[in-house]
Amino acid sequence: MTSYLASLWGSLIATIDDVLPIIGILVGFQVLVLRRRIPNLKQVLLGFVLVLLGLTFFLEGLERALFPLGKLMAEQLTAPEFLGFTGGETAMSEHWQSFVWVYLFAFAIGFSTTIAEPSLIAVAIKANQVSAGAIKTWGLRIAVAIGVAVGIALGCFRIVTGTPLHWYIITGYVFVLFQTWFAPRTIIALAYDSGGVTTSTVTVPLVAALGLGLSSNIPGRNPLLDGFGLIAFASLFPMMTVMGYAQLSEWSARRAARNAQKTSGD
Repeated sequence: MTSYLASLWGSLIATIDDVLPIIGILVGFQVLVLRRRIPNLKQVLLGFVLVLLGLTFFLEGLERALFPLGKLMAEQLTAPEFLGFTGGETAMSEHWQSFVWVYLFAFAIGFSTTIAEPSLIAVAIKANQVSAGAIKTWGLRIAVAIGVAVGIALGCFRIVTGTPLHWYIITGYVFVLFQTWFAPRTIIALAYDSGGVTTSTVTVPLVAALGLGLSSNIPGRNPLLDGFGLIAFASLFPMMTVMGYAQLSEWSARRAARNAQKTSGD
């Protein structure tokens, strides 16, 4: 109990050190540049206290739950006895197709964490409001979640096989640029932003822990070289799926309009 309280206190002090510059900038601009009193000072102070406490508990939760959980799942899913390997490390590293459960877990964790991502929920709600309902909240969230899930699964495949990261990233962005020419203009900016909102408080800790856990437990992989990069996949693939979602919606609307015209003509 004493060690836990000491760790919690250390996280609180570190959080205060991180937040103080932000408070200094905001207060400095308000008082020195705008030369106005801070409105609702009590509410602002209470809000900062809640932010400090929230960040402290969040960081402590990462260290005690999310990071260990992601690492543990990676260790269990890559255990030779679970995969059925009996030929040692060489046989394990050569049979990438045997890691199906790793890919499925990566897909599932990518989809579920993205659906629960608060920043994505906020963006989806605002997009629905601004588009007057043309962009569906759940449609956007599911499209982004599928993109993240596919990206993380492919990123795990890259770690297992040991192929260079830049092959995937360069190819992906070339495809995104090509897809941009054909996607509806109204969705392009939102699609590009969708890659950023996925890499936030819920997704990043588990994805980072999964990548580091995989690279630490697969023979021949370096955690520094291979453990990172999954977040890049999680940022890239939602652009494709959101633009694809818009293209499919546009094609479906055109097809419905043509069918309506044929029906009215008959």
